[in-house]
Amino acid sequence: MHVRVSLVAAARSSSLLAERFDDDRPLDGPGWRSVESAAQGLVPLAAAELRYCSPTPRSRATGEALGYAPLAQPALRECDMGRWRGLTLAEVTAHEPGAVELWLSDPLSAPHGGESLLAFISRIGGWLDTRPADDGGSIVAVTEPSVVRAALVYALKAPPLTYWNVDVRPLSTMTLTGRSGDWHLCLQAPA
Repeated sequence: MHVRVSLVAAARSSSLLAERFDDDRPLDGPGWRSVESAAQGLVPLAAAELRYCSPTPRSRATGEALGYAPLAQPALRECDMGRWRGLTLAEVTAHEPGAVELWLSDPLSAPHGGESLLAFISRIGGWLDTRPADDGGSIVAVTEPSVVRAALVYALKAPPLTYWNVDVRPLSTMTLTGRSGDWHLCLQAPA
């Protein structure tokens, strides 16, 4: 029994330099325009039997704009960043450089008081592993880019620090096929 899970990274809600930890701002004008531009290639994923999204406003809005009518999944939320929530990496680095270095080098650490990288990857993997595995079934989920990164690391059984080497652009798509504990990355040519 195998299932196909396509993860779509939500459209951007701010410029890259203004991104904040655990950012829950809604889509901005450029974000909406990017969804409109990408819609033709992403709308076919709405045929999935199950359609989900992260609970963030931008993930929900992206999914709605693509016609997915997604169901918010709390397990697909971003990493809990504790006291760093709402701050930029530059702001945190200026005040807690040692804590940032620890967080980037030790996947078990959570100097911000939230969730460790390993716990985050494991939570996303747990969500993947509990998807119904009907042969030929398909799922689409609009999530934050961090969730796509965590899912990829989990699915490929890569070392947790590989997370930092994965770049997920807004509205990019990753598809995994398989079942609990046995996931495969599926790359396909554009339609």
